[in-house]
Amino acid sequence: MKPEAKLDTKAKLDVAVRPLLESDIDAADRIMRLAFGTFLGLPDPTQFMGDADYVRTRWRANPDAAFAAEIDGRVIGSNFATNWGSVGFFGPLTVHPEFWDRGVAKLLMEPALHCFDKWGTTHAGLFTFPHSQKHVGLYQRFGFWPRFLTMLMTKEVATSNINARWTRFSELQSKDRTPVLAACRNVTDSIHDGLDLTNEIEAVARQNLGDTVLLWDVDTVTGLAVCHVGAGTEAGSGTCYIKFGGVRPGETAEHNFSHLLHVCEQFAASRNLARLLAGVNTARHEAYRWLLAHGFVTNMQGVVMSKPNEPGYNRPDVYLIDDWR
Repeated sequence: MKPEAKLDTKAKLDVAVRPLLESDIDAADRIMRLAFGTFLGLPDPTQFMGDADYVRTRWRANPDAAFAAEIDGRVIGSNFATNWGSVGFFGPLTVHPEFWDRGVAKLLMEPALHCFDKWGTTHAGLFTFPHSQKHVGLYQRFGFWPRFLTMLMTKEVATSNINARWTRFSELQSKDRTPVLAACRNVTDSIHDGLDLTNEIEAVARQNLGDTVLLWDVDTVTGLAVCHVGAGTEAGSGTCYIKFGGVRPGETAEHNFSHLLHVCEQFAASRNLARLLAGVNTARHEAYRWLLAHGFVTNMQGVVMSKPNEPGYNRPDVYLIDDWR
């Protein structure tokens, strides 16, 4: 393979932003790893995230919400938008370090914002580095404002003997999936008006990225957790990543959330995984406390930026796991 030609980065950039094509995925993946690894100061920036994968999984989840920036046919950056019903977020937004501070990130923001307009998103957001004024300042220009920290937390998988009824979405027959998806929407809508994880659940099932754990009270879904498992997913080898997990609000929410953490651990153990990975916004104080009590420790923290500058579902009474990376 020939090395990429170096361009004169002092010259005015003639950047085109367009849909990210399947043929662009390898280049976009390399740039994503190089950009984050360089920013974080890794000895080998290209090893960022190891064998975990964001670019391929998010492109396959929704190719119409994946965008590339290019110069003379060379991909130099990418961005992805995610649709959770009334909630939307974008990222990872990455630019080749050779083109940092040249306005490329601003150009990649625009199609993501168009997606939110098209989807009718009422609460949009992103996850970024709290110590980087450059990143915070960029997103503020587009109306996103920093709020509470989100903790990325891990724990070693241990034996869990909690007696709770749970099933896997993958176990359902085709005819049963539609009513269960409706039941999941009922749970998430009760947490935040219009919050809908259908796209995420179906993307995990379609790509065989892991599974969605369903927590039941008799014949009613009371909670769910969308989990990525192992290499080639957003988890990475040996890991169960709870990309989203939440329970219905109310008097039993704390009890059910505790059970959801335990059944996620049971699911991880059933797949012979060594650790759980989960994100929680510290504005969801009770959920954060439960993760600490359950043995999770913080490995990294970021800040959520929201548009409009409102809590959304980041409230103390909401028992929910997620991060908007």
